[in-house]
Amino acid sequence: MPAQRRSLACTVLACTVLVLCALAAACAKPSSPQGAAAPAAGTAVQKAPSRDSSLAAVRARGVLVVGTTGDYRPLSFREPATGAWWGFDLEVAAEIARRLGVACAFEPTSWPALAGDVMEGSRFDLAMGGITATEDRKARMLMSEGYLANGKTLLCRRQDRRRFRSLADLDRPGVRVMVNPGGLNEQFARRHLQAASLLVHPKNEEIPELVAEGRADAMVTEVTEAPWYVRHDPRLAAPLLDRPFTRGEIACLLPRGREELLGEVNKAIQAMKADGTLRRLHGKYGLAYAW
Repeated sequence: MPAQRRSLACTVLACTVLVLCALAAACAKPSSPQGAAAPAAGTAVQKAPSRDSSLAAVRARGVLVVGTTGDYRPLSFREPATGAWWGFDLEVAAEIARRLGVACAFEPTSWPALAGDVMEGSRFDLAMGGITATEDRKARMLMSEGYLANGKTLLCRRQDRRRFRSLADLDRPGVRVMVNPGGLNEQFARRHLQAASLLVHPKNEEIPELVAEGRADAMVTEVTEAPWYVRHDPRLAAPLLDRPFTRGEIACLLPRGREELLGEVNKAIQAMKADGTLRRLHGKYGLAYAW
């Protein structure tokens, strides 16, 4: 072949190869939103739940992240000195996680921020820790099957245990009732106590001590919380434990859109009821198994 023809053939062949390579690269490129960058190799699995966190996402992450206030003995408490978490609800949460095949981690929240944190949905998968199932919460969020009987009651000084025998005794001029802000205790007190003086204290776990010291006459609390303080402080009494002002159940709280995760949480709670795990935990913490 003459040199000129051989050079022309090589040029055509080279151009053909370049075109074919460009077409192959275009076909192999994955579709992605404009401007999105591909993740770098070895990127760690996301630890915090995404906004649309689901059962699959929890299992892929390997951790169920539970939001909790950590101020509600004996259901959810975080020791200030050590940061250690303990409580009935936290043991229930760990057992639910175990049955889902994942670990359990706790993320702090507060009563005023609880609903917003749950509905925003990025900080944790679900919330636990003395959360009463209410129609308002069910209308805005998802709630699991109940796992603990609950109801409003009062905590007072031991010498006042015969003074407060009803809600009417609490709602009198001169009676100082203390509550924590942002939760159902404050809502209940504002709705039912018109004559008494209402005192709002920011830290729920400090209120029993303030009542015992005489800084308030009584505390609006739950039948789940009051017995723990009575057992641990002889200055306190809960005279209406057998006659709570309300009756309800404690449950898990989730944002809407996590129905699949909710279904598995309910299955775990049902299994814990059937195999005696839940009753054992109730006994460990001295809680009423059911009404």
